[in-house]
Amino acid sequence: MSIYFSLSKDEAQIVHSAFRYRVFTILCACIIVLTCMNKHQVVGLLRQMEKILKGQEIRFTEGLRIMKSKLASLQNSVSKLPQADQSAAPTACPSLEAPTHGTKFGSKYFVGHEVHFTCAQGYQLVGSATRACRDNGTWTGAGAVCKDVSECASSPCQNGGTCVQGVNQYRCTCPQNWSGSHCQHQTQTAPPEWSVMNDPAFSRRPRCAQVNQARHCSCDAGFHMSGTSDNSICQDVNECEVYRLDQGGKLCVHECVNVPGSYHCYCPSGYKLLPDGRSCEDVDECLSQKHNCSQGTSCINTGGGFRCVNPECPRSHGNTSYVKTSPFQCERNPCPMDSRSCHHAPKTMSFHYLSQPSNLQTPATLFRMATAVAPGRTGPDSLRFGIAGGNSRGIFVMQRSDRQTGELILVQQLRGPQEISVDVDMSEYSGRAFQAKHVARVHVLVSPYSF
Repeated sequence: MSIYFSLSKDEAQIVHSAFRYRVFTILCACIIVLTCMNKHQVVGLLRQMEKILKGQEIRFTEGLRIMKSKLASLQNSVSKLPQADQSAAPTACPSLEAPTHGTKFGSKYFVGHEVHFTCAQGYQLVGSATRACRDNGTWTGAGAVCKDVSECASSPCQNGGTCVQGVNQYRCTCPQNWSGSHCQHQTQTAPPEWSVMNDPAFSRRPRCAQVNQARHCSCDAGFHMSGTSDNSICQDVNECEVYRLDQGGKLCVHECVNVPGSYHCYCPSGYKLLPDGRSCEDVDECLSQKHNCSQGTSCINTGGGFRCVNPECPRSHGNTSYVKTSPFQCERNPCPMDSRSCHHAPKTMSFHYLSQPSNLQTPATLFRMATAVAPGRTGPDSLRFGIAGGNSRGIFVMQRSDRQTGELILVQQLRGPQEISVDVDMSEYSGRAFQAKHVARVHVLVSPYSF
């Protein structure tokens, strides 16, 4: 930044006008005096006035020279000051884009903010899954790229089948006498898969009538005509196989069982069949009191069953100890004033159990964490959310949904049965000073079924 000083044409004219005004004032005074003097006195006075004017002109010129010199020195000093725009620290980082075949979580690029990346199914993340904006305006970590994962690498085809890789899928080319999606079935010469043969229970004699010297036969619903016109029979249609072969999806949500002329849907243990005859719904053993949890434990309903739990508080360590205030929450006992480690330990720890189906569509918000303020009291100035443990495989991300709420988001599909535990923390700040930390331990209980 440079500052330049100079006299414009108007400014110079103003200075010069001041000089002329002073001369004019002297001349007016002289004219008044001349009217009272003789010629000799007038000549002497004029010479004296000429000397005065020359002195004034010399001082005026010298004054302008000194003024210009001082302005030049001031301009030179100001130009040596550090540039303001160069000394200002950056407040944000460059924007980041989601990788091809991937998703980006986080839209704030200010210092201290984080951005997370995940890849679609069939792709593997190469680079950093999480990047944070540093104080110098650059991102931590390396750029995220989603690379295609070959599903044939796991050799899914059996019995000598050849795996053919496609776009996010694969297909098995089976050798002779083998069939199935993984070449797992031996091929047999048989009637259509959807026709039930050689079982009297699945056969019916057709209903025939003579009309105009012609014989017409028909079968009941759920059967099809088989054989010759002279020796026909009604064979059962296996609706479960028809629906599967037409690739119309599942006729039953869980298990389809063919019966003569129809079919029945069945649900796994711990589920009940809904009135539509196709769908299954979990039975809540805890709500219906069909559990055997002992006193001191709590019943948690899961997909197809239940679990008896009794979460324990963290063990005492140094000056830090906890007391259980409810079946699913522990609170820290008061800390000694001089114990820094105690004050930085979690103030509260809560336990949460979430029952989820297999292959839940992602991204999916599983859990929200927020602060609660008592009436008449002010809350913290700011909150910080994070994952403290249990996320080694990058299954979850934590992001802020508003100023007071953080969300735990599932970004990878899970197949059950399995249980995954993750610790989510929320830190309270007053200004920049740490106030307290709260931890929620979330247990995700994944059912073996996708309903």
